[in-house]
Amino acid sequence: MDSLSTRHLLGIKNITENDINLILETAKEFKEVINRPIKKVPSLRDITIANLFFENSTRTRLSFELAEKRLSADTINFTSAGSSVKKGETLLDTVNNILAMKVDMVVMRHSSPGAPHFLSNKIKANIVNAGDGTHEHPTQALLDAFSMQEKIGDLRGKKIAIIGDILHSRVALSNIFCLQKLGADVRVCGPKTLIPKYLTSLGVQVFENVKEALAWCDVANVLRIQLERQQLKYFPSLREYSLYFGINKSILDELNKKIVLMHPGPINRGVELSSDAADSSHSIILDQVENGVAVRMAVMFLLAQKN
Repeated sequence: MDSLSTRHLLGIKNITENDINLILETAKEFKEVINRPIKKVPSLRDITIANLFFENSTRTRLSFELAEKRLSADTINFTSAGSSVKKGETLLDTVNNILAMKVDMVVMRHSSPGAPHFLSNKIKANIVNAGDGTHEHPTQALLDAFSMQEKIGDLRGKKIAIIGDILHSRVALSNIFCLQKLGADVRVCGPKTLIPKYLTSLGVQVFENVKEALAWCDVANVLRIQLERQQLKYFPSLREYSLYFGINKSILDELNKKIVLMHPGPINRGVELSSDAADSSHSIILDQVENGVAVRMAVMFLLAQKN
């Protein structure tokens, strides 16, 4: 069997196209598993996985927990809110205490960019980055690519627009790396204040008009305005953002083609997407949620083989 080129999934930037394809192929097999009457396999029966969430999460945390249960792994869940982190314990001390309980793999979300990379040099367990600050969110990019492939086939040459708050989004950066490695043409769209300067160095063009972006693309991946990460005012008001960059059903109906509409969640309904767009036949948002479990099963299964 093929194996990954790495012991950890820290980001998409440092894995190969072969790694991505192996994860997506393996996810297809696990998607069949989770749609059977008996949804469990004993693949990770002797593996213990710690979910360390130092930042709020609903979808990602539940998705990982469910993926681990489907693989028959033993799990322990840690959230910083009620922990010794509040008493001043360091990240390394927290993790070492958990590893002393003989944990094999760590799934980690942290507000500091690079936290999983720091840990990967300090501990023996496999590490899966479940989001580090505004840096990367690799499993989201993989499940997005998987969902696109299901809908439109091979992504080579396909046109993908990422629309919204690019500056504060770890999903955007991981998506750009992943889709470019799979041969897609990726462009972004959003207010100038929410487009980071480094994008041109990644070969990513910028649309300033959302209707032009939608007319160009095969898939629109719409991102949430991350007000909790914004220390400054990047645009006058949510209403104004919605007016210039929000997507509704009438805009989609004006297109002379059917595009695929995606969103990593949670949706600010009425801001980046109207309800009639989010719930339309263009949308594969709930497919993304289902595919997230299969993709995360694939990632943890393949990393466990590296031990």
